[in-house]
Amino acid sequence: MFSKEEAAQLRKEFWTNFGKSFPRKWLLYNTKIKGFSFKFVADKKQALVCLDIESYDPIKNELLYEQLVDLKSVLKEQYLPSIIFDKQYQLENGKIIHRIYIAHNQIFNIHNKNTWQAAYEFFYKNMHQFEEFYEDFEDFIKRAIYE
Repeated sequence: MFSKEEAAQLRKEFWTNFGKSFPRKWLLYNTKIKGFSFKFVADKKQALVCLDIESYDPIKNELLYEQLVDLKSVLKEQYLPSIIFDKQYQLENGKIIHRIYIAHNQIFNIHNKNTWQAAYEFFYKNMHQFEEFYEDFEDFIKRAIYE
Protein backbone atom coordinates (compact mmCIF):
# COMPACT_ATOMS: atom_id res chain seq x y z
CA MET A 1 0.00 0.00 0.00
CA PHE A 2 1.27 3.44 -0.93
CA SER A 3 0.65 6.79 0.73
CA LYS A 4 -1.13 9.42 -1.37
CA GLU A 5 2.17 11.16 -1.96
CA GLU A 6 3.91 7.94 -3.03
CA ALA A 7 1.03 7.03 -5.35
CA ALA A 8 1.08 10.52 -6.87
CA GLN A 9 4.83 10.28 -7.38
CA LEU A 10 4.46 6.89 -9.13
CA ARG A 11 1.75 8.28 -11.45
CA LYS A 12 3.96 11.24 -12.30
CA GLU A 13 6.92 8.94 -12.95
CA PHE A 14 4.75 6.65 -15.10
CA TRP A 15 3.61 9.47 -17.39
CA THR A 16 7.04 11.13 -17.50
CA ASN A 17 8.66 7.85 -18.52
CA PHE A 18 5.99 7.29 -21.17
CA GLY A 19 6.67 10.72 -22.65
CA LYS A 20 10.40 10.08 -22.69
CA SER A 21 10.06 6.54 -24.10
CA PHE A 22 7.65 7.56 -26.86
CA PRO A 23 8.16 11.28 -27.52
CA ARG A 24 5.39 12.41 -29.78
CA LYS A 25 2.71 15.08 -29.96
CA TRP A 26 -0.60 13.25 -29.55
CA LEU A 27 -3.93 14.54 -30.85
CA LEU A 28 -5.77 14.05 -27.52
CA TYR A 29 -7.92 17.17 -26.92
CA ASN A 30 -6.99 18.84 -30.22
CA THR A 31 -9.81 17.27 -32.26
CA LYS A 32 -11.44 20.68 -32.85
CA ILE A 33 -14.68 19.21 -31.48
CA LYS A 34 -15.58 20.36 -27.98
CA GLY A 35 -16.17 17.43 -25.61
CA PHE A 36 -14.65 14.91 -28.05
CA SER A 37 -11.19 13.78 -26.99
CA PHE A 38 -8.69 10.97 -27.04
CA LYS A 39 -7.31 9.86 -23.69
CA PHE A 40 -4.83 7.52 -22.13
CA VAL A 41 -6.11 5.90 -18.92
CA ALA A 42 -3.84 4.12 -16.45
CA ASP A 43 -4.79 3.15 -12.92
CA LYS A 44 -4.40 0.30 -10.45
CA LYS A 45 -6.50 -2.09 -12.54
CA GLN A 46 -6.27 -1.22 -16.20
CA ALA A 47 -4.74 0.68 -19.07
CA LEU A 48 -7.02 2.03 -21.81
CA VAL A 49 -6.82 4.09 -24.97
CA CYS A 50 -10.11 5.97 -25.26
CA LEU A 51 -12.18 8.30 -27.33
CA ASP A 52 -14.56 10.06 -24.95
CA ILE A 53 -17.66 11.94 -26.02
CA GLU A 54 -18.78 14.14 -23.16
CA SER A 55 -19.89 17.62 -24.16
CA TYR A 56 -22.60 19.43 -22.25
CA ASP A 57 -24.97 18.98 -25.21
CA PRO A 58 -26.54 15.50 -25.07
CA ILE A 59 -27.86 15.79 -28.63
CA LYS A 60 -24.37 16.56 -29.96
CA ASN A 61 -23.01 13.61 -27.97
CA GLU A 62 -25.61 11.29 -29.46
CA LEU A 63 -24.97 12.50 -33.01
CA LEU A 64 -21.21 12.04 -32.68
CA TYR A 65 -21.58 8.60 -31.11
CA GLU A 66 -23.97 7.43 -33.84
CA GLN A 67 -21.60 8.75 -36.51
CA LEU A 68 -18.86 6.57 -35.01
CA VAL A 69 -21.20 3.59 -34.78
CA ASP A 70 -21.72 4.01 -38.53
CA LEU A 71 -17.93 3.61 -38.91
CA LYS A 72 -17.64 0.72 -36.44
CA SER A 73 -16.99 -2.02 -39.00
CA VAL A 74 -14.27 0.04 -40.72
CA LEU A 75 -12.68 0.88 -37.37
CA LYS A 76 -12.67 -2.80 -36.34
CA GLU A 77 -11.54 -4.23 -39.66
CA GLN A 78 -8.88 -1.70 -40.67
CA TYR A 79 -7.58 -0.11 -37.47
CA LEU A 80 -8.50 -1.59 -34.09
CA PRO A 81 -10.03 -5.09 -34.06
CA SER A 82 -10.49 -5.07 -30.27
CA ILE A 83 -12.34 -1.74 -30.06
CA ILE A 84 -15.23 -1.56 -27.59
CA PHE A 85 -18.19 0.78 -27.96
CA ASP A 86 -19.90 1.74 -24.68
CA LYS A 87 -22.79 4.14 -24.95
CA GLN A 88 -23.22 4.32 -21.17
CA TYR A 89 -19.71 4.21 -19.70
CA GLN A 90 -19.61 5.24 -16.05
CA LEU A 91 -16.55 7.15 -14.90
CA GLU A 92 -15.21 6.81 -11.36
CA ASN A 93 -16.93 10.07 -10.41
CA GLY A 94 -20.30 8.62 -11.49
CA LYS A 95 -20.62 10.63 -14.71
CA ILE A 96 -22.01 8.69 -17.68
CA ILE A 97 -20.33 9.31 -21.03
CA HIS A 98 -20.04 7.69 -24.44
CA ARG A 99 -16.68 5.93 -24.59
CA ILE A 100 -15.03 4.03 -27.43
CA TYR A 101 -11.91 2.31 -26.20
CA ILE A 102 -9.31 -0.45 -26.36
CA ALA A 103 -8.35 -2.24 -23.16
CA HIS A 104 -4.83 -3.46 -22.49
CA ASN A 105 -5.20 -7.24 -22.25
CA GLN A 106 -2.23 -7.83 -19.96
CA ILE A 107 -2.01 -7.45 -16.20
CA PHE A 108 -1.42 -3.78 -15.40
CA ASN A 109 -1.11 -1.73 -12.25
CA ILE A 110 0.30 1.77 -12.34
CA HIS A 111 1.94 1.02 -8.98
CA ASN A 112 3.87 -1.93 -10.45
CA LYS A 113 6.78 -0.72 -12.58
CA ASN A 114 7.15 -4.21 -14.08
CA THR A 115 3.88 -3.65 -15.99
CA TRP A 116 4.79 -0.24 -17.39
CA GLN A 117 6.72 -1.11 -20.56
CA ALA A 118 3.98 -3.33 -21.98
CA ALA A 119 1.43 -0.58 -21.26
CA TYR A 120 3.61 2.03 -22.98
CA GLU A 121 3.83 -0.12 -26.10
CA PHE A 122 0.07 -0.73 -25.96
CA PHE A 123 -0.58 3.01 -25.65
CA TYR A 124 1.72 3.92 -28.51
CA LYS A 125 0.46 1.32 -30.96
CA ASN A 126 -3.24 1.76 -30.28
CA MET A 127 -3.39 5.53 -29.96
CA HIS A 128 -1.47 5.79 -33.21
CA GLN A 129 -4.06 3.59 -34.93
CA PHE A 130 -6.93 5.54 -33.34
CA GLU A 131 -5.46 8.82 -34.54
CA GLU A 132 -4.96 7.41 -38.05
CA PHE A 133 -8.63 6.44 -38.10
CA TYR A 134 -9.67 9.90 -36.93
CA GLU A 135 -7.52 11.64 -39.51
CA ASP A 136 -8.97 9.45 -42.26
CA PHE A 137 -12.60 10.03 -41.19
CA GLU A 138 -12.48 13.42 -39.48
CA ASP A 139 -14.66 15.15 -42.07
CA PHE A 140 -17.30 12.39 -41.90
CA ILE A 141 -17.34 12.49 -38.08
CA LYS A 142 -17.64 16.28 -37.97
CA ARG A 143 -20.49 16.15 -40.46
CA ALA A 144 -22.70 14.82 -37.64
CA ILE A 145 -22.64 18.15 -35.83
CA TYR A 146 -22.14 20.65 -38.63
CA GLU A 147 -24.98 19.68 -40.93
